[in-house]
Amino acid sequence: MKKVVKPYGAQNQSKKEEVATMFNNISSRYDFLNHFLSLGIDKFWRRKAVKQLKKINPDKILDIATGTGDFALALLKLKPKEIVGVDISEGMLSVGNLKMKRKKVDNIIKLLVGDSESLPFDDNSFDAITVAFGVRNFENLQKGLQEMRRVLKPDGKVVILEFSKPKKFPIKQLFAFYSGCVIPFFGRLISKDKRAYSYLPESVEQFPEGQDFHNQMDFAEFVDISSIRLSGGISSIYMGHKKM
Repeated sequence: MKKVVKPYGAQNQSKKEEVATMFNNISSRYDFLNHFLSLGIDKFWRRKAVKQLKKINPDKILDIATGTGDFALALLKLKPKEIVGVDISEGMLSVGNLKMKRKKVDNIIKLLVGDSESLPFDDNSFDAITVAFGVRNFENLQKGLQEMRRVLKPDGKVVILEFSKPKKFPIKQLFAFYSGCVIPFFGRLISKDKRAYSYLPESVEQFPEGQDFHNQMDFAEFVDISSIRLSGGISSIYMGHKKM
């Protein structure tokens, strides 16, 4: 059994508690660091993920681990009637809510405190569910996936964007150096949190990517499971439906 990777490794705190603390600590610098350290390619990944929902034309979307709401904003392209974002970090949500008001979209996008493993919504509430770079932070991955399925409407679709590990030379070697050395160095320097950006590559390394994640989705009873690898395998989009 793999050891649970936590941001700070404290004995008296759960992974969930540490993840919330970490994101609270870096919330004011998160947006800048996110785009800076990804060299802006994260915007392309989000657009690609949003396109996977175009055919179902969802009216009501849930964005889990919404953070400061970047994915929620990208989802506006689908012209839904309502987008609800949930996150366990109040610091990230505070930044996100200010962003929604500034962009004058707070009438469509609502950001709420919420636990991915115990979502505060009724069964069959959403046409689509999205998660961007959040599932690897779940304390109980299977419970989180089952909660997604519960609140998804029959025939609804889930789209999950997450980091993965490149397999081919030279991207594999370049990504290992960049994520293991460059990201932690600049992350510590700018965020002032010594562990946040070291935790990132550690959590990516542990995450059950590819077929292993397909198996997790299958166990949670999603159907029509598929995935797309992006940028040489640096990230992946996973998709599934809830059976009618």
